[in-house]
Amino acid sequence: MTKLNLLPWRETYRQEKNKEFVVAMVFAGLIAAGLGFAGFKYAEDKVNFQAKRNQKLEGEIAKLQLELKEIEKLEETKNNLLARMEIIQQLQGLRPQVVHAFQEIAERLPDGVYLTAMNQQAQNQMVIEGRAESNARVSALMRRLDESDYFSNPRLEVIEADKNDGISTFKLNLVQEVPNAAEDLDNGI
Repeated sequence: MTKLNLLPWRETYRQEKNKEFVVAMVFAGLIAAGLGFAGFKYAEDKVNFQAKRNQKLEGEIAKLQLELKEIEKLEETKNNLLARMEIIQQLQGLRPQVVHAFQEIAERLPDGVYLTAMNQQAQNQMVIEGRAESNARVSALMRRLDESDYFSNPRLEVIEADKNDGISTFKLNLVQEVPNAAEDLDNGI
């Protein structure tokens, strides 16, 4: 007797194909999960590598910032020293001016005029007080001081004549000049 397969062969074929499809899908899912995991690990390694690089760069930046702070301190110290040196050079340049001022006043002082006080008001303002035998001698002093290279703009503030002995007391304001300061420094004065 022949065996008859009552099961439809198409149904069996379809079930086998569905099983193969499920196995292929599971296999494809495993491969996709593996690739996804590998991609995730690759990306994670890249992120960790970049984080390490960033951390190293931040460390180097911190070192450079410390060095920059030290350089700024050195620059500040340098600028302070340069300012001090400039002040010292200015003072050295003005040192002979006092000698020149006294020499000029001594040379330009006319007979009959006597100085009682000399005060420096500002850096270039000077007040001279004294006594003179006449007002004309005070005028002569003012003209001579105006002709000087070291003084300019003499102004008479006060002049009073003493009625008993005829001697005048005066007070002059004048401006001190610095002529040929570069030449004096070059000449070693």
